[in-house]
Amino acid sequence: MILIADSGATKTTWALLKDNDVITHHTSGFNPYYMAPDVIQKILSDEMITEISGADVSKIYYYGSGCSTENNCAVVSTALKDHFPEAKIEVQHDLLAAARALLGRSEGIACILGTGANSCSYDGEKITHNVPSLGYMFGDEGSGAYIGRKFLTAYLKKKLAKEIIDAFDEEFQYTLEDILRSVYNDGNPSSYMASFTRFLSKHEHHDDVREILFSSFIEFFSESVSKYNRYKLLPVSFVGSVAFHFRHILNEAAWQQGVSIGRIEQAPIDGLIRYHKEDV
Repeated sequence: MILIADSGATKTTWALLKDNDVITHHTSGFNPYYMAPDVIQKILSDEMITEISGADVSKIYYYGSGCSTENNCAVVSTALKDHFPEAKIEVQHDLLAAARALLGRSEGIACILGTGANSCSYDGEKITHNVPSLGYMFGDEGSGAYIGRKFLTAYLKKKLAKEIIDAFDEEFQYTLEDILRSVYNDGNPSSYMASFTRFLSKHEHHDDVREILFSSFIEFFSESVSKYNRYKLLPVSFVGSVAFHFRHILNEAAWQQGVSIGRIEQAPIDGLIRYHKEDV
C-alpha cells in the first residue's frame, strides 16, 4: 500500500492507496523549520486514524512546506519512520507536489497561489527551474498575502469606494492599531493578510476589488511566469485556494499576457493520487 501526504503549515492531507480504494484523513500540519521530530511524532500518534497507522504501508510519498533542505527532509523522514518502520519514505518539497499533481508526467509550468506563491518549470520528471518567490516581504505576487496587503493598504489610505470601506468596517470593526499590531507584532502576518481574501471573494465584482485581484495576477505573470523559457507555448497550471476561487479573473489576466492555462485545482491531493496510482 502507498501513503501520500500533502502537508502545509496548518493541515496535512493523507491518502492511503489500497488496490482501487482510497482512504483519506486530515491531521494538523507541520513544518520542519519550526518543529522537531518528537513534535511531529506526537501529531502522528494523537491524530492518525488506525486505518492508516495500522496499514501495511510499503511506500510513503510525503510532500510538505519547508522540505527544501536535506536536514528538513530528514526531520520529517525520521518522524515517519518511527510510525511506519517498514516503509520506504520519499520526502519532497510542496512545489514538486504541485508539478506532479497538475502536470503528471508531462512538461509544463506549475504554480502555487495560496497564502504564498511559487512556481516552477517541470520536464515531466523533475523541476528544471524555479523563480524564487521571495516571500511576502519582497515578492509573492498574486498570493493571498500579497493581495491582502494591497487591499489593506488601499483601505487604510481611503483609496477604495465608500461601499467597500463601509462593508469592511461592518464586518471587522478593526481600528488602525488592530491592523498594524496584527501585521507587525503577531506571529503570522502573511496568514493574517491572506485571510482578507475571503472578504474580497464576496465583493470580487466591484471594480476596486477586481482591480486589486487582476493587477496582482498580472504582476505574478510578469514577475514569475514570464521568466520561464517558452512560457507562452507551455501549459501553465495552478493549485491553491487563491487561484481556484478567483480563477475567472486569473484566466482573464492570463489571456491578456498571452498565457495558456491548463489545470486550476484547489488542492494537490487528487492530482497526487492520479500520479501515484501507477505505482500501486
